[in-house]
Amino acid sequence: MLDLEGFLNDNSVWHKFVSKPETVHTADASRETGIDLSRITKNLVCRGNEGEFALLVIPGDRRVNIRKAAEALNTTNVKLLSFAEAESVSGYPPGGTPSIHHKTKMKVVVDKSLLSLETIFCGGGTRDRLLELRTDDIVRLQNALVAEISE
Repeated sequence: MLDLEGFLNDNSVWHKFVSKPETVHTADASRETGIDLSRITKNLVCRGNEGEFALLVIPGDRRVNIRKAAEALNTTNVKLLSFAEAESVSGYPPGGTPSIHHKTKMKVVVDKSLLSLETIFCGGGTRDRLLELRTDDIVRLQNALVAEISE
């Protein structure tokens, strides 16, 4: 298992874990924690047409726009992975996937709308916690692309 907390501490990243009952979907996490759905991210693992993996980070109250995601990744096609495939690539269960520190190195695309928030919440490595991070730290640590990829 990946040591998410160790990675955060080793890199002196400000963070806060929020315990919650086990959930997979952002709407359920929002309901359980009282955190606004727009501040909880969906972290979607996908594959481009060359077989390369990427992580799409979008607000929980929005849907990914596959065409815009493909444009941002400079590829012609993007396919979201199944839960099992996503877990094998990221190293985390769906509902627990953080926006940083994955088993497989991937390009990361952060939806531009998230930059208006100082902090956002993502999967905390397991389905029973969220991780609050500074949005700027996610972009910096992942060398993330920033683009409009949601609707």
